[in-house]
Amino acid sequence: MTDLTLIHIGDLHGHLVPRPNMRGDGTGGPEGGLARMATLIKRIRGERSNTVLVNTGDTIQGSAEALFTRGQALVDVVDRLGVDVFAPGNWDYLYGKDRFLELFGPGTGHEGATLAARTRWGALASNVYHAGTEELLLPPTGVLAVAGLRIGFVGLSSERAINALGPWVTEGITFTGHAHEIPRHVAALRNDGVDLVVLVSEFGLAKNVLIAEANPGIDVVLSSDMHEETRQVVEASTGALVSEVGQDGTRVGVLDLSVDDDGVTSWSYGLHVVSDDLEPDPEVAALVTEVRRPFLAEGFRPHRNPINGSWLTRPIDDVVGHTAVPLHRSGFTDDAWPAVIAGTSHDLIAEALRSEGGADLGHLRGFRYGTHVAPGPIRLEDLYHFLPVGAQVGVGEVTGAQVAKLLENSADGALNPDPWKWTGGWLHALAGATYELDPAADAGSRTSNVAVRRAGSDESEALDTEATYAVAGYWYEAVPNKVGPIDARGDVRVLHDDDGALDVTEVVARHLARHPVENLDPTIQLRGPLPAPVHGNREIQPLRGAPPEA
Repeated sequence: MTDLTLIHIGDLHGHLVPRPNMRGDGTGGPEGGLARMATLIKRIRGERSNTVLVNTGDTIQGSAEALFTRGQALVDVVDRLGVDVFAPGNWDYLYGKDRFLELFGPGTGHEGATLAARTRWGALASNVYHAGTEELLLPPTGVLAVAGLRIGFVGLSSERAINALGPWVTEGITFTGHAHEIPRHVAALRNDGVDLVVLVSEFGLAKNVLIAEANPGIDVVLSSDMHEETRQVVEASTGALVSEVGQDGTRVGVLDLSVDDDGVTSWSYGLHVVSDDLEPDPEVAALVTEVRRPFLAEGFRPHRNPINGSWLTRPIDDVVGHTAVPLHRSGFTDDAWPAVIAGTSHDLIAEALRSEGGADLGHLRGFRYGTHVAPGPIRLEDLYHFLPVGAQVGVGEVTGAQVAKLLENSADGALNPDPWKWTGGWLHALAGATYELDPAADAGSRTSNVAVRRAGSDESEALDTEATYAVAGYWYEAVPNKVGPIDARGDVRVLHDDDGALDVTEVVARHLARHPVENLDPTIQLRGPLPAPVHGNREIQPLRGAPPEA
């Protein structure tokens, strides 16, 4: 009998330092921070003899420090944690194929790396290919030997490109999306005589449970993408144990296993909060200070945005606005603001784009990343946690029919009862519009009573599918006719100043300078409850969608 501990981190999304927990399960106190996470990981390693640290992706995107260094700031710090196995998330490809391979491709591992090809952090992905070929970017599997055990790992990176931007971001890369590669890799590891098979996957908790149930040879799945928190591990029908650890580096999962020749004989699991009672690891804290110094007032220097060419000309610890309400998008399905439907931070940003663009509607995709901001000052770095993707803001004309289709597609992409039909992210935000949403309605009929308050008007009117509306949203030079995901009719007006391109963060900062956040009312009225959780944990997105009522 051998004891083994799998330490699970994931969905760090660029967070180097703590942030408050403003969700209902928090006290408002600080959680996270990689220096405190390092202390917790060292403690766990000190208490257990045989440990493996697994990072399940979406690490190098989600902050100004990540964006302006093309991920290097996070890589430098996470290198110190001693990650053994890594499955990249879709956002880890934000800076393009060449940069991804520079950071994680074959040959990037340290001298002690033990997985195939010595990739940084033991990066594995069985479903990501050089476009037009059957050649993988990363090794699909690897084996670690720990105290006489041979542990086989299979990597699943992501089932999609970065939908919030466009396929041009991941040019030269092909992702497959149905885990078709898994059976043969699990079989190969079993035939090789491994004692344990662990799937390291960024497919999200709902799909990863389904993958485990379709592949009985898998013992453990360590999951990321949906930001769910398995406060108790999910046990699939096959007996596989599935863990997901929230977001922003605020949680660490610890799965203790006893393994013999017949496999896992017993296990226990804990989901640990990276709380402020942990003393920061001095070495990691010093490194965090070092990589953040060029972005803060004391050591600031300008930085050029690698995506849109705009310049960061002021420190990210500058106060750019104030809020009287907590700002975040992380609520559970039974909260007043379920994250799958909406969030205060998301609605605020959509309204800022609408206002600054002089548009009828402000659009923002339902991204899962972000941060929490307590009532009080809003700093520029908070905006970069919400908007770290190098977007500009465009205003274009669209039809009411396009708006109606957007709302229905958004609802179906997050609530379809078949998780394989999800499109990534949560419901889109659409400032300037209100509507009712019936989660249990059939696809194509979930939204109703859509009303629009046009720019300059105090009155709302029913959405007219034949009319045209001005919409403000993300704009990229690579797709100049689009506002967010919508094809505009005619030219798109791009917001800029005398110095050129304006990053979306600057647009929102200018709005906040004139409009303190005093109150936010939901723009979506639920006509029925979201489904109850299915695995004993509170859910953020219903893991089986919202099936239509019989």
